[in-house]
Amino acid sequence: MCLLAFDWQPGAPTPLRLIGNRDEFYARPTKALHHWGDMPITGGRDLEAGGTWLAVNRQGMLATLTNVRDPTLTTPSGAPSRGELVVQALTCTYLPGWLEQLKEKAVHYAGFNLLVATPRQMWHLHHSRECTVLRQVPRGVHALSNADLDSPWPKTVKLGEAVTQDTTPPITWPETARQVIQQSEEAPSHLLPDTGVGMALEQRLSAAFIVGDTYGTRATTWVTLDQQGSAAITEQRFGPHGRFEGEAALHITRSALTT
Repeated sequence: MCLLAFDWQPGAPTPLRLIGNRDEFYARPTKALHHWGDMPITGGRDLEAGGTWLAVNRQGMLATLTNVRDPTLTTPSGAPSRGELVVQALTCTYLPGWLEQLKEKAVHYAGFNLLVATPRQMWHLHHSRECTVLRQVPRGVHALSNADLDSPWPKTVKLGEAVTQDTTPPITWPETARQVIQQSEEAPSHLLPDTGVGMALEQRLSAAFIVGDTYGTRATTWVTLDQQGSAAITEQRFGPHGRFEGEAALHITRSALTT
């Protein structure tokens, strides 16, 4: 993912509501939201490297990833795909131990944010040039793009506010957040962060929904995770110039897979 926001309320009937956009080159081969045949995972799939940007498993766990945008971060030659981390998180035998090991091995990857949630706990692992930090996510609404969690970029602030509206009774989830995350307006230049990519690209990437001919927002996905570990996922897909290409909705329970 490249932009997401979520409401984390452990102990509530619905502990997690999350919505996000995946931005990518349109030429990169991708399979839409589906139940994977070779692993107990549900999500989209990157057919080039084999990983994913957001998925859930049958044990009531969700994992998602964003890249950290920092051209000055030295990435080792032949670094593995960061999308593999979502798959590894969802298939490891002991998540807390795996996260601690990944914290030590994060230097082998380009910058990333990894979020992993069960109905009772949520972790955030941030790896950047400045630091590599593993922390428990506190209760509440949070937003994330290509910096650290809750960095006040214009689009993360706006999306976080929309998620707050959608999760306040009467709940309208995810209508307000979906409208905001699919807006293509760019932020004013004086509000933009400086991530080292130049002002022109910074401006283009400031939109929540990026429209282009070779690169842009390819999917909007929203997920709810309930206290029993069941999840509902909806994915809307887009092609060049923001062309709508379809929608899929799946439901996953701890004991079986149903559509």
